Amino acid sequence: MLAQVLHAPKPIPQQPLQLCEVPTPKIDRGQILVRVRACGVCRTDLHTVEGELDLPRLPLIPGHQVVGVVAAVGEDVRDFREGDRVGVVWLYRTCGACRYCRHGRENLCERGEFTGLHADGGYAEYMVVDAAFAYPLPGPLRDSEMAPLLCGGVIGYRALRLSEVRPGETLGLYGFGNSAHVTIQVARHWGCQVFVFTRSPDHQAHARELGAAWVGRAEETPPEPLDAAIIFAPAGELVPQALRVLRPGGTIALAGIHMSPLPAMPYRLLYGERTLRSVANSTRQDARELLALATTIGIRTEVTPFPLAAANEALTALKESRLRGDAVLVMEA
Repeated sequence: MLAQVLHAPKPIPQQPLQLCEVPTPKIDRGQILVRVRACGVCRTDLHTVEGELDLPRLPLIPGHQVVGVVAAVGEDVRDFREGDRVGVVWLYRTCGACRYCRHGRENLCERGEFTGLHADGGYAEYMVVDAAFAYPLPGPLRDSEMAPLLCGGVIGYRALRLSEVRPGETLGLYGFGNSAHVTIQVARHWGCQVFVFTRSPDHQAHARELGAAWVGRAEETPPEPLDAAIIFAPAGELVPQALRVLRPGGTIALAGIHMSPLPAMPYRLLYGERTLRSVANSTRQDARELLALATTIGIRTEVTPFPLAAANEALTALKESRLRGDAVLVMEA
């Protein structure tokens, strides 16, 4: 099969990925072979290929927003058949036995493995996943439109819940890329007023189209204080900016897996029982709930397709904020 392979991290716009012919993976008991149709390009992939995350193995095939069809099933697989449309997300496997798994917090599993980091992902024509960590996909979204929901959407949904925003309250979103443009649709469905902070004029226009009540830059002051906020951009300097306009008792959720250092800041910004918390991965239940919502409320995604051979170009466009919505690698039929 063809795959985009990372042999050694390199900064974009260098070409960290090489299009190679590699053996099609073999399935084991309880696994399925997925013929990839589309794979979203995520900022976590960017952190991976540039070496900002610790890489447990090389060479590696990135990609963890995977939509495909089941090409083969292993022994003991009961929930999928050949030809089923299926999704794969960031959470690849958990131990099922540690204290976190036992208490419904598998996203913090002590031995958790992640797609496109510990295991080869979807920048390829085929990939393997445990059937217990794959998801049947509903309609009517097309493969490329569904892909962004499988990481940006799921993480945004978990961040929304951890922000503790309630219906009718005011939510701030810092950064307006692939995750935020899904999150705003869920927040609006919940009846929240959403303020979006982003530098890009195109992203500002996109936010307005999706129902933002106000848009501006992080250093600006919105019309009223925030009850909650989510920071999607991996920029630590946004934390004091968000705290500056957060009501007492409010919560800020940091949705990225990687962020630049947080600057020193006066304690008064945090005082007043404000909460600052990170969002670490997601659970299978997060994914199930988000996929159900996608059908219920008709979540729309906006995508820019790239062929598999252009994965480096897609990552460059992501880094340079030239995308409106999501980049998605689309496999040839």
